[in-house]
Amino acid sequence: MDVKGYRKLTGIVLACLIVIFSCTPQMRYFYSLPTYQKITVGDYLDLSFEKAQISKTIQNTLKLNIDGEKQNILRVDKSKINALVAAKPGVANLQLKLFGFIPLKTMQVEVVPSVKLVPGGHSVGVMLHSEGVLVVGQSIVEDAEGNKSNPAKEAGIEVGDIILKINDKTVVNDEQVARLVNDYGKTKKPLKVLIKHNKRIEVKYVKPVLCKETSRYRIGLYIRDTAAGVGTITFYDPKTGRYGALGHIITDVDTKKPIDIANGKVVRAGIQGIQPGRCGQPGEKIGMFIEDKDFEGNIKKNCRFGIFGILKKPLQNPIYPELPVAYSDQINTGPAEILTVLDGEKINKYKIEIEKILPEQRSSGKGMVIHITDPRLLRRTGGIIQGMSGSPIIQNGRIIGAVTHVFINDPAKGYGCLIEWMLDECNSFNPKIGWRAKSSPPLCFFSTCLL
Repeated sequence: MDVKGYRKLTGIVLACLIVIFSCTPQMRYFYSLPTYQKITVGDYLDLSFEKAQISKTIQNTLKLNIDGEKQNILRVDKSKINALVAAKPGVANLQLKLFGFIPLKTMQVEVVPSVKLVPGGHSVGVMLHSEGVLVVGQSIVEDAEGNKSNPAKEAGIEVGDIILKINDKTVVNDEQVARLVNDYGKTKKPLKVLIKHNKRIEVKYVKPVLCKETSRYRIGLYIRDTAAGVGTITFYDPKTGRYGALGHIITDVDTKKPIDIANGKVVRAGIQGIQPGRCGQPGEKIGMFIEDKDFEGNIKKNCRFGIFGILKKPLQNPIYPELPVAYSDQINTGPAEILTVLDGEKINKYKIEIEKILPEQRSSGKGMVIHITDPRLLRRTGGIIQGMSGSPIIQNGRIIGAVTHVFINDPAKGYGCLIEWMLDECNSFNPKIGWRAKSSPPLCFFSTCLL
């Protein structure tokens, strides 16, 4: 065989060896390492590989390169094999190589300051006032001659739209809208109605009809301006006074669309009873709002990761005064616990199991699958119920997220939102300039008005 033949054979053999080596459990472990990881100052980035059963021989052939300009962000801990400790905030790029020249994995590690929060678990009454008034339904209007019509629908106003102004007058509640429609209807002229439709501002012209049944001018809509329900605080930041709750967006019970809030507040709430959940039928906490000036806060944002605002006075937790937070790469499948209230205002902890971690599901707000395992909680509630949304999830002495959704066909299981997602929203708040724009079971509503 000539030289070219040997080279060709050698290339084929090497290619086969690389393919075989790439399919080994050890190589699959390397590939499974995250390309991006977030840890806090003082935490370890453990690359010892023992859990992948990588032999000492292979480990000795591995070389870890840290971005030269940022070596002071991650420091090698000589007391542990292949372990790095986060020294100070910043971003470091790592490259793992075999024999010092064959690249196996490239990682970017972001080191963030350690954050300690007061865990929640407190039941709260949530009261929201929407921007303008929300259209939640349509109705037929019959005049004195028996003619039936729906003026608003015919003008292009749909369920889910928000009425902002009528004849250039800003509307703030449903009673005001009903009064304006009736008063302007007497002029026999069409109303100029400014609405928000799918985040677009539009103008519609609607001519009211004198209703035979009510003897008032109507345009054929059901509207609401207020929402209220019971939820759970997830965390309180003692340094800023900010809080996060619910872990999911508040949507209208009829339109299933998010509520654009004008203002709102959270107040104390006591749990008076439990409606247990069962397959196909979610349960709920039955709560009562309690007036207490020492426990009150505003609501500045309603987004996919919950509601956020500022409490007037510091919040305390009787079980855990303060706890650090854990990011998605620091969470493990296995045992954890939640804090929530089932009776009055007493916070208790209950055992759960983290079954899956889904950090890539940020857009849906479902960062982990949880399973209620505590027999006390299962006996009382059947699993996850409405009003439990926002209950903090704790693992290994760290806050990792909040309970958000229940599996309709298995109330013992549900989803949780990651705490890092909630903190991203909370930290975007500046009391001087407001919230920066960033890219479940609903609460109950009251005050529906026929228009």
